[in-house]
Amino acid sequence: MNILDRIVIRKKEEVALAKAKVTVQELEKGLHFNRSPYSFRDFLMAKDRTGIIAEFKRRSPSKGLINGHSTVEEVTSGYAAAGASALSVLTDNDFFGGDLDDLLAARDVNKIPVLRKDFMIDEYQIIEAKAMGADIILLIAAILTPEEIARFAGLAKSLGLNTLLEVHHLEELQRSIHPLVDAIGVNNRNLADFSVDIQTSFQLAEEIPAEFLKISESAISDVETIKQLKKAGFNGFLIGENFMKTSNPGAAMQAFADGLISV
Repeated sequence: MNILDRIVIRKKEEVALAKAKVTVQELEKGLHFNRSPYSFRDFLMAKDRTGIIAEFKRRSPSKGLINGHSTVEEVTSGYAAAGASALSVLTDNDFFGGDLDDLLAARDVNKIPVLRKDFMIDEYQIIEAKAMGADIILLIAAILTPEEIARFAGLAKSLGLNTLLEVHHLEELQRSIHPLVDAIGVNNRNLADFSVDIQTSFQLAEEIPAEFLKISESAISDVETIKQLKKAGFNGFLIGENFMKTSNPGAAMQAFADGLISV
């Protein structure tokens, strides 16, 4: 059993517990449920933004603790000030040290799109994301059937949420594409063993239909890589660990953004 298998098993338990504690009807009365989500495309393509989806992540199964001192408020507001097009907030607790309260905190101090980064396996989580102020949900092709992707993307669209579909290889991409998805992210990290290879993005770049936003995720640590990814047709770049491993992630993002000016 690989890491992803273990995560999904635990996620099913978590969702069952959450449903027992808070009903869908209660979620629909949540603080942010009736707000209009920001447009992922508008912010990603904005001239005054970097195209970077900057991530708040405390730890990971492969690296252990990455950052145990920075708060979600200071990090995400620093990212936004540095020109992030969107924020990614891990809400998985057992494997990544995240929490739904992190999503709420990021929403409260920012006015750019926020992605709920989690392993979405149930419609309940999508409604939960909407209630907590998310603008974007992540659907991971490796753990979902095409039917589930279609159903989840449809629900997200009905709630005004944007959908980022994550794939890792051509077969996943071909079986998972759905017209209700807004963006397709190529994860350069293999979720089975957490190895990374930036070439994954370059190999799939031309396979992604032009109507979808193209996002490269993980293994991005320098400006030159983004320059090459832009030439390959990518619009967005999810970066987390590169910033979070520093003492001041917001300042690290700013330094990175300064280097993008000439790109």
